Amino acid sequence: MLRRLIGEDIELITRMDPSLGRVKADPGQLEQVIMNLAVNARDAMPQGGKLTIETGNVEAAETAARQLAPAQPGPYVTLVVRDTGCGMDAATQAYIFEPFFTTKEEGKGTGLGLSTVYGIVKQSSGGIQVQSALGRGTAFTIYLPRIDEATTAAEPRKMPDRPPYGMETVLLVEDEQGVRTLVRDGLRQYGYTVLEARHGVEAFLISNQHQGPIHMLVTDVVMPGMSGRDVAHQLMPLHPGMKVLYISGYIDDAGLCRGTDQARTGFLQKPFTPEALARKVRDMLDW
Repeated sequence: MLRRLIGEDIELITRMDPSLGRVKADPGQLEQVIMNLAVNARDAMPQGGKLTIETGNVEAAETAARQLAPAQPGPYVTLVVRDTGCGMDAATQAYIFEPFFTTKEEGKGTGLGLSTVYGIVKQSSGGIQVQSALGRGTAFTIYLPRIDEATTAAEPRKMPDRPPYGMETVLLVEDEQGVRTLVRDGLRQYGYTVLEARHGVEAFLISNQHQGPIHMLVTDVVMPGMSGRDVAHQLMPLHPGMKVLYISGYIDDAGLCRGTDQARTGFLQKPFTPEALARKVRDMLDW
């Protein structure tokens, strides 16, 4: 999952402590923490680099714990995510956990990734520290209280689904700017590269200019000039293997998938959450 997320130009290094202690936290949320930090590291290394993930057991002294409020001194499990990217100055570090704060160019990020990480860590009674300098990379260290007592057997439960991250390229065609922005930012939040078009003609121009593969077309159904189905039928022969996801507020439009290659097409009714959209995209790409 991480390899697909960060790309081939970034070296992934893992150093796991075999005697790692237990923590009381939601596995799905911890996976989201790792994914968000990995995406942040990837974006800080556009020319490639190294992403290191380490775990360990530490004893937090009282002086150190003050920096981790509301965490208390004592035994902790640590998760370190370190990159060799561009780094941050002190002024930027002071705001990185604020919601909607981002240093990325417009349309490249929502500013929610690190805020989400911070919220999950605090919810788990932990703390997080950042060490960074311009040109010298960034390291996030997460502290989670260690639970040393033996755990009692719990009722078997369904493990949470993996977060629907990916690094494929999606061509988005949507004439309503508000919807287009929400879909674009939602998919980028989950790691996807999004090419956006306002209508069918613009979609063809972008398709012709784009040098790499287009893995999925996400298109509105009813648009001025050219319908989503017409856009899909003309683009699919140009991009063998490209999947098509129709989005519409009308359930009757789901019938568009009938009579087409159902292995390559899907339908999602508006309104939907960014996670629901990203999961639908991930499921279709994994078919």
